[in-house]
Amino acid sequence: MAAPSWEYAPAPESAALANLKPAYRPFVDGEFVDGGGEPLKTLNPATEEVLAEVGTASTEDVDRAVAAARRAYEQVWGPMPGAERAKYLFRIARVVAERARELAVLETLDNGKPIRESRDVDVPTASAHLFHHAGWADKLGYAGLGPDPRPVGVVGSVIPWNFPLLMAAWKIGPALACGNTIVLKPAETTPLTALVLAEIAADAGLPPGVLNVLPGAGDVGAAVVGHDGLDKVAFTGSTDVGKEIQRRLAGTGRRLTLELGGKAANIVYDDAPLDQAVDGVVDGIFFNQGHVCCAGSRLLVQESIEQEFMELLHARIETLRVGDPLDKNTDVGAINSRPQLDKIVDLAAAGDAEAPGAGPAPARCPNAASSSRPPCSPAWSRPCAWRARRSSARCSPC
Repeated sequence: MAAPSWEYAPAPESAALANLKPAYRPFVDGEFVDGGGEPLKTLNPATEEVLAEVGTASTEDVDRAVAAARRAYEQVWGPMPGAERAKYLFRIARVVAERARELAVLETLDNGKPIRESRDVDVPTASAHLFHHAGWADKLGYAGLGPDPRPVGVVGSVIPWNFPLLMAAWKIGPALACGNTIVLKPAETTPLTALVLAEIAADAGLPPGVLNVLPGAGDVGAAVVGHDGLDKVAFTGSTDVGKEIQRRLAGTGRRLTLELGGKAANIVYDDAPLDQAVDGVVDGIFFNQGHVCCAGSRLLVQESIEQEFMELLHARIETLRVGDPLDKNTDVGAINSRPQLDKIVDLAAAGDAEAPGAGPAPARCPNAASSSRPPCSPAWSRPCAWRARRSSARCSPC
């Protein structure tokens, strides 16, 4: 009698739930407009198929968005009582929750992350974040900001591609709750959920100019953060770009918040419960394909348990299911873009060179043969780990 197979059956979510449109446009002063920039095509990282054409902003569009945000701040949103601002944020948060399944599928299609992460983490957390700040809008005097906190004004925000909707909520929620208006620039490769969030805000009756969303590449982001009409810039992204923004804003009087990339170490001592520690390490580095600013990409293990721990870790890594992001059983989805995959492959090659034989090089095709969709694409990297004893190693230790 043949041994039973314990492979998961395919459990794909329907892509049709995303309600994809053939084209999306920038959102300026309360309406979707034709952007003056060169349109871009946003891709499904798992298949490299075009999802939609997205209009991008020009310098003139940035000027119009900032002017609209300034007008809305001075005439409507800034003077509005916090309890009234809260009503709009509560409406937006509620609709995000109501459209959670649609937003989760759209996020997975545009970003490549597993549907269970979009469904169980990104979208509900985005909604919860908006609900949270809606509740604070009329209680700012108790937030530890002084007896009579005042809004800053017009905020320019640039967000990355790893948590597109959640990052948008992180920027929009507190800014609007405090009486500020915002010009948001989503990442070039993942603009869709931010634009749907703008649609939700418009449907919720948010006054024109309070929220503006400008898709585009790095030149649009540079035009936003460098605009003289802003009172504050909030940027999440790479350290190098953050340093450039810091230099650019130095001496201007404009406020700046930077959330930049960093690497965190997992530290495991010999008295740790090793199975639990292994799961913590795996969650810390492979969640969202490792696309997390504070991912636990380094591992420091007490020498007396190193051999046992690494054997357990490699065995656990082998069980991760890499494959179709829309399959509910997938653990590791598609890398967001080809440049990101190329960077991973380069680092993997460095790991092999610096610690030969210590860990498998990443494969470009997933090992989830049970997926109902064609599994091979340039978009995957198999999870792996290396041992390295030199702190200078590029992949040391993983």
